[in-house]
Amino acid sequence: MASIELLVATASGQDRILPELPQASTPVTLVAASNPVSGKSEFRYQGNNTPPVIRVQTGSVLNVEYKNELAAQSKEDCFGHPCMNMTNLHFHGLHVSPNAPQDDVLDMVASPGETLHYAVQVPPQQPPGLYWYHTHSHGESYVQDLDGMSGAIVVEGIERYAPEVRYMRERILVLRNLVLSNDGVERKRITESVNMQTSQCGSATEKADAAFTVNGTLRPKIDIAPGERQFWRIVNASPDLYADLEVDSVSLEVIALDGMPLAYHDPSIRNRSISHVLLPPAGRVEAIVTGPPADSHAALRSRCFDTGPDGDANPAMVLADLVSAPPPSNQTRPALGGAPVYETFLPTVLKQIETSEPQFVVTFTEDKQGFYINGQKFKMNSGPMLTVDVGSLQHWRVVNSTKEVHPFHIHQAHFLTYAIDGKPLKDPVWLDTVNVCYGSSVDLVMDFTDPIIRGMSLFHCHLFKHEDKGMMAKILFR
Repeated sequence: MASIELLVATASGQDRILPELPQASTPVTLVAASNPVSGKSEFRYQGNNTPPVIRVQTGSVLNVEYKNELAAQSKEDCFGHPCMNMTNLHFHGLHVSPNAPQDDVLDMVASPGETLHYAVQVPPQQPPGLYWYHTHSHGESYVQDLDGMSGAIVVEGIERYAPEVRYMRERILVLRNLVLSNDGVERKRITESVNMQTSQCGSATEKADAAFTVNGTLRPKIDIAPGERQFWRIVNASPDLYADLEVDSVSLEVIALDGMPLAYHDPSIRNRSISHVLLPPAGRVEAIVTGPPADSHAALRSRCFDTGPDGDANPAMVLADLVSAPPPSNQTRPALGGAPVYETFLPTVLKQIETSEPQFVVTFTEDKQGFYINGQKFKMNSGPMLTVDVGSLQHWRVVNSTKEVHPFHIHQAHFLTYAIDGKPLKDPVWLDTVNVCYGSSVDLVMDFTDPIIRGMSLFHCHLFKHEDKGMMAKILFR
C-alpha cells in the first residue's frame, strides 16, 4: 500500500496531497491528452498527469486555457461507437454564469486541436468550500470521467465559518474509479487489497466492476497522530460509484456539504457530528477527523449501498488506512481576513415554499432505448424544458420512477433538501447533488435568487452513463 505522503506537496510546505494551480489572474494551461500506452484520456499540467487542485478566492477570476490535444482518432468506445474526443470543462457547484467564457458546457466544446479560454468570475458571495471541475461533453462525459479527467476546486475562506480548521492539517481526497480487470487473478488481487465485500450488496445482482482509488492510489495510508484533528475535504469524482463514508470508531464533524458551509444559511449551525455520510457521484463533504489511539487500526471505508434492482453493485470496501504518525511542527494556514457572509431566509418564507404545491416536477424514467426526464431524451439542439425568472425560491419535486437510484444535480445553484417521500427531514441540508432512491421522491427549495445565473443551463442525473444517454434537460434563467 502506497503512502499519500509520497505524493506531490506544495511549495508552501502545507501537508497537501495533490499539485495545485497558482492563484493568479494570468491564464493557467490545462491540457487534455491521450495516454500513449493505454489510449485513455487524461489531464496534464506542467508535464504531470495528476489533475491539480485549483484554489481561488471569492471575488477573483479563474483563467484557464484548456487545450484539446486528444488524438484525432479515439481508441475508446462511447456507447457503441468510437469516441469523438471532444471535451470541455464544467466548474461544478460554483455560482457563476452559464454563459461563455464561464461555465458554458453547451456552446464551449473543443475538438482535437482546438483550445478553450475560460474566465470564470467567482462572486464575492460564493460559499467557500470544496468544489470540483470535470469534463462535460455530452455523449463522452462518462468515458472521460472514468479515465480520471476531474480535479478539486477549493474556494478559500471556510475558516471564516469554522475558525478551528485553520490550525489543522488539510487533506484533499479525490475518489475515482479503478476498473476491475477481466483477468481473474488481477481482479482478485485488487478486491482483496481493499477488502471488497464479496456477498451481494443490496438488490443489485451484478458483480462489482470498479474499486475506489484515493488521489489515484489504491488503499493509501493517511498519517494522523493519535488525537490529532485533521480537516478532510472529500469529493466523489466517480461517474457511477456511491461513497457511503465512515471512519472506524470516529465520528465525522461535518463543516460543509457540496461546498456549502452548514453555517452559510444558518449561523447557529457550526457543524454536525455524524457516524457516516453518503456522497453520491459528485457529492462532497468537508469534515474534521480525529486520530484514533496509537494501538488501534482504523480505516476510511465506504459502506455497502443499495442502488436498486437495476442498479450497479456498490459493495463495501476500504478506501485508506489511518497510520499513527507525529504531526508537522507548523500547520497553520494564513487567514484571509474579513467577516463571513451569511444568506439567511426567514423560516416563514421557507415554510410557505415547502408547503406549496411543486412549481416543477422532475420525473426520471428509463427503458431499453435510453434515459429520460419527463419523458424527453436530451439532445444538444433541444430547447429549454422550462424557463425560470431569476429572483425567486421555488418548490421542486424530483420523482424516481425507475428501479435504480439517480443523483439529481443542477448547474449554477444549490437547493435545500427538506423532505423524502413527503416526510420532512429532521436536519434539512443545502446541496447541489442529491440522491433520489428508486421508487422515491425528494422535495427541494430551489434557490434561484442569484442574478449571476442568467442564461441557458442544465439539470441532470449525475450518473454520467445516464446523462450521456439522455437523462438531462436545459433550463433557461432569465
